[in-house]
Amino acid sequence: MRPTLAAGRLVLARYGGEPRRGQLRVFRDPHRSTRWLVKRVGEVYPSDYGAAFEARSDDPAAAMAGDSNTFGPVAAAGTYRVVWPRRSRTRPGTR
Repeated sequence: MRPTLAAGRLVLARYGGEPRRGQLRVFRDPHRSTRWLVKRVGEVYPSDYGAAFEARSDDPAAAMAGDSNTFGPVAAAGTYRVVWPRRSRTRPGTR
């Protein structure tokens, strides 16, 4: 999610809520369930069965920048809204 989030950034995310355009959301990668993705919400598609949204990368040209162009819309159920990005702390003697 560069340039918004650099590698090593920690985020605080809250479960649920309705996705809104421009929000950052955290969700499991649809192709690798052991990996979590942070993406920006594009279009939101409400329905009687629960909302879905387009997950967009801030830099679609970046390597490994999969988004809804690759895996389609994401169901809002089971996703988290980023409420606070934070720079990770480094331990003394590490970079």
